[in-house]
Amino acid sequence: MIAGDAVRTPLVRLQVDVPDTEIWLKLECLQPIGSFKIRGAANAIRQAAREVVARGILTTSAGNMAQGVAWVARELGVPATIVAPDHAPAAKLEAIERLGGSVILVPFERWWQTMEEGSYPGVEAGLFVHPVQDERVMAGNGTIALELVEQLDDIDAVLVPWGGGGLTTGIASALAQLSPATRIYPCEPETGAPLTATLAAGGVPTPVDYRASFVDGSGSKALLLQMWERARGLISGSYSLGLDETAAAVRLLAERARVVAEGAGALAVAAAVSGRAGTGRIVCIVSGGNIDASRLAAILDGRTPD
Repeated sequence: MIAGDAVRTPLVRLQVDVPDTEIWLKLECLQPIGSFKIRGAANAIRQAAREVVARGILTTSAGNMAQGVAWVARELGVPATIVAPDHAPAAKLEAIERLGGSVILVPFERWWQTMEEGSYPGVEAGLFVHPVQDERVMAGNGTIALELVEQLDDIDAVLVPWGGGGLTTGIASALAQLSPATRIYPCEPETGAPLTATLAAGGVPTPVDYRASFVDGSGSKALLLQMWERARGLISGSYSLGLDETAAAVRLLAERARVVAEGAGALAVAAAVSGRAGTGRIVCIVSGGNIDASRLAAILDGRTPD
């Protein structure tokens, strides 16, 4: 259901010297909206009943799912409303508005509540697209894995940014059938790494203190329990990355591959080049490239933005 909305993205080798390791980049930052989110958004919306979609679409997003929803809604000629956290970057908010979406900015806690409840006072919409837990969204995300197994043989590990778990679960579920020997490692920023904390606690869901950062597409205060139950049997571990090393990965992608990645899109690369994920053939999901120009400029200048 995503043909005509999403594109088949390239898989390219990152030219870095990491002993006994090949690092490959799945460039989801080259999707029409600059993010993998168009896959899940398109699959969820186009599978819904037309009379439901015609009453409008609501989602909660820091920017990338919002752009995916707004893109498809514009194509269908229906309204899209996005509830976004007030730390969402300007580049993503401006893109949503260019696509015709209506944005409601709220504090992080209220945004999280909207995501859990699937509604917002005063907004009448026929369809709520959950950015993570919707099975149709996860299935759309899983198409990345279908492409990977056609593009590269003998993949030892796939590193995936973890926000709520929808990308990881979609890819991991497909690879469990298509390439069961491939290990899956979610990656989080240390400013909000509940998955890593949960694994360290022996699988007991563990909330953490969350701090907003330039890695706005990943990291949270707690796991969505439904997603943890889905993902726990599919992953081989997780990695928590510092902001400095994540910024360095954004810079490395720009310098070596001429790829613009947002913070979340560089998490997997940061983990791979550090050697954490071991050796072999490693694929990094570069999930998006929607970064504010001022933040990108700071990173290219050798600094780590807020």
